[in-house]
Amino acid sequence: MFDCLIKSLMKPKAQPIGLDIGHSVIKMIQLSRQDQMICVEAAEEESLNRTLEPGSDKWRQQVSDVIRSLYQRGGFKGHDVVSCLPGDMLKIKSLRLDTDWAETAEETMRTEVARRFGLDAQRDEIRYIVAGNAYQGDQIKNEVIFFGIGQEQLNQHIELIEQAGLIPVSLDTVPNALFRCFKTSLRRREDQDLVSVFVDLGAQFTTVIIGRGQEIAFVKQIPIGGDELNEQVSTRLGIPIEEAIAVRDRLRNSETEPVDAETKRAVIDAMSGSIENLAHEISLCFRYYAVTFRGQRPTEAAFAGGEVYELALMDALRKQLGVTIRVSEPLRGFDLTGANFNRRRNPQMCEWAISVGLALKGLELEEIKQGRIEQRKEVAV
Repeated sequence: MFDCLIKSLMKPKAQPIGLDIGHSVIKMIQLSRQDQMICVEAAEEESLNRTLEPGSDKWRQQVSDVIRSLYQRGGFKGHDVVSCLPGDMLKIKSLRLDTDWAETAEETMRTEVARRFGLDAQRDEIRYIVAGNAYQGDQIKNEVIFFGIGQEQLNQHIELIEQAGLIPVSLDTVPNALFRCFKTSLRRREDQDLVSVFVDLGAQFTTVIIGRGQEIAFVKQIPIGGDELNEQVSTRLGIPIEEAIAVRDRLRNSETEPVDAETKRAVIDAMSGSIENLAHEISLCFRYYAVTFRGQRPTEAAFAGGEVYELALMDALRKQLGVTIRVSEPLRGFDLTGANFNRRRNPQMCEWAISVGLALKGLELEEIKQGRIEQRKEVAV
């Protein structure tokens, strides 16, 4: 009997799939760990019809159909997934609290945080991470980052995944997934106090994360993203939103699809106001970190997300932010032979950062379970 138990426990199990349901694209990726190497077992993505209203019945059906299609053609194994809560559902707020606040943490969430979020602490979900000591004048406070979501919205997200035939074993947030993707490179002793900045340029939001060592110190969701840039181009050029998206896509791939100088200039001018606002908001994040934690203002930022490939946008941000900007490579060092990536257009593959972070959490969950299994095997023997 014990032999049968050991054999069943030793059977290989597929790792949870990282599922990133964005507003414009859905990505799925499945990883495995072979010794010290992380391997990509499967990866697929597909764009969504942007004319459908997010959250509508037609949109939800589209998402469900796309997930099923990606799963089937990608050769994914198992049905467990780690998914990301959409940015427009999630509420994020940083508060400076007394250093002994943990003693009354539950009360703080039931009253102050729930009130600020407009949530019911008894019904809705509120979580937090401690960012560290913050300075308020001569006083030292605890900077705490709270995340909140309504129970109804949470249930809708879970139901959407289950409708596609998958099992959500864990839910995460964009900031945590993004930071997890990159913090694996920050394991050296000299990196423990290193300040790192990661920025994800998404469709609806730009997410800024500032970390110190392997801990998140600051999070900000800025409601400026690709959708706003598309709308600006559509309005300024007097063209439908679909055509504006196509024009920006040609600009993004100008080496293979040349764009005349006049059109390029018009598109850049149309986006300039939003880019300036975005750069200003990111600069405020840098300033807030420097003042709050008495640290140096960041001098470099790693950018992720599909919008990063538009050189005109990135050049404008470089000029206005005054920091070194590099394009992130979330799959650098991974074994990619098991997945059919087309890297010709986007060799850095920075748009995969969030989904990779989700899949890495799946690996962590399974390794924790495996640790428990090893203990049970020792008992069985």
